[in-house]
Amino acid sequence: MTGKKIYFASDVHLGHPSHEKARWREQLFVNWLDEIKSDAIELYLVGDIFDFWYEYKKVVPRGFVRTLGKLAELSDAGIPVHFFTGNHDIWVFDYLPREIGVIVHREPYERELFGKKFYIAHGDGLGPGDWQYKMLKKVFTSKILQWMFSRLHPNFSLGLAHFWSNSSRDAKGIEAETFNGEEKELMYQHALEVLKTRSFDYFIFGHRHLMLELAIQQARFINLGDWLYNFSYGVFDGEIFELKKVDETLISKLRPVF
Repeated sequence: MTGKKIYFASDVHLGHPSHEKARWREQLFVNWLDEIKSDAIELYLVGDIFDFWYEYKKVVPRGFVRTLGKLAELSDAGIPVHFFTGNHDIWVFDYLPREIGVIVHREPYERELFGKKFYIAHGDGLGPGDWQYKMLKKVFTSKILQWMFSRLHPNFSLGLAHFWSNSSRDAKGIEAETFNGEEKELMYQHALEVLKTRSFDYFIFGHRHLMLELAIQQARFINLGDWLYNFSYGVFDGEIFELKKVDETLISKLRPVF
């Protein structure tokens, strides 16, 4: 396994704020996937890869063919691709596993990698408090609501979902998340709670759009950042976990001027 690596990315939010304006970020992401295929032995996509996703029984969202094709290429080459549902793509069902070959995770995932113990999750709804969101997540994961949503025509339902997603983010008026301190970071508090009963070497999260690495007892707490502002990812070679960013030259080359 000399020279082989495990890669992690989250919060690409493909499709935000529109398919046309997000195309360049998809191309950037696909370029990155193409780069890592030479030395990747596993890939972990830790939630919110799509800004919105819903599968009807016979219909999936339009677009993202470059991303889906590249992920299928990695999977077909024998590279396991782990896909964690996030709060924006919670309605991934069986299409991606069947057609692309990804391994879908809906809950925190515990795994030993190169002899190190990893705890991996998107992170939404974890930690103390935030009861309003936790209740909302229960609603969105209910079979009844999913059945009701599937009765809507895709032209209406997907348009409504993208409008809600965009207006929710734009209403915050935030371009980049800020660190709230260990005591107020819910995922950090969740990791502390987990460590009361078992040990890990790394906690890997997305969701917060922060590039962050902190000590947490004898472990490391990692937040992967995002592909809206940081264009970041994590890589583990068996000895060192690193947070990295995509080359700024390539970002500048692909980024359009609107």
